[in-house]
Amino acid sequence: MAPSSSSSSSDDDHENLQRLGDDGSALQKHVAFFDQNKDGIVYPWETYRGFRAIGCGILLSSVSAILINLALSRKTRPGKFPSLLFPIEVKNIHMAKHGSDSGVYDNEGRFVPSKFEEIFTEHARSTSNALTSEELMAMLKYNRVPKDYSGWVASWTEWKILYFLCKDKSGLLHKATIRAVYDGSLFERMQEDRASAQKKS
Repeated sequence: MAPSSSSSSSDDDHENLQRLGDDGSALQKHVAFFDQNKDGIVYPWETYRGFRAIGCGILLSSVSAILINLALSRKTRPGKFPSLLFPIEVKNIHMAKHGSDSGVYDNEGRFVPSKFEEIFTEHARSTSNALTSEELMAMLKYNRVPKDYSGWVASWTEWKILYFLCKDKSGLLHKATIRAVYDGSLFERMQEDRASAQKKS
């Protein structure tokens, strides 16, 4: 059972939601990294370049670009004729939010601090500030909505890619890393680290 939130926690959540909303929602910031030319639209080739920039291989980047843009394009372009370029409109990314997720993004794409903390109070067993592979899988199962098969697949894919790319040598996915992925700052850091490593090699 999820822990109940106190009134002070609710106040903190509201304050943080307002702050993040002033400069775009957390979900918009998460997606904005892939908007290479900052025009508010993410095309498949931009998704591909974004995945490559954070260290994903050609195959994973290609498959991710195709599936993500196919899945999200129409949802973020309500009332518009479908485009064969499969663009994703960043401003409407909250409309593509899938089910069976952690709830850390609300329905407007804003960050909900109490739901983020719940990831660790509910599922981190071996250490309080990180998840093992087994704990991650338990969380995904816990979040499943019955018969929401597309949501199950989307959540599993997102979290397994994150774990694959960002786990430490002990197989732990740390809280700070997970927090950074929610506002997109992790992607910027991974891109910088990869570029720095390439210069040294």
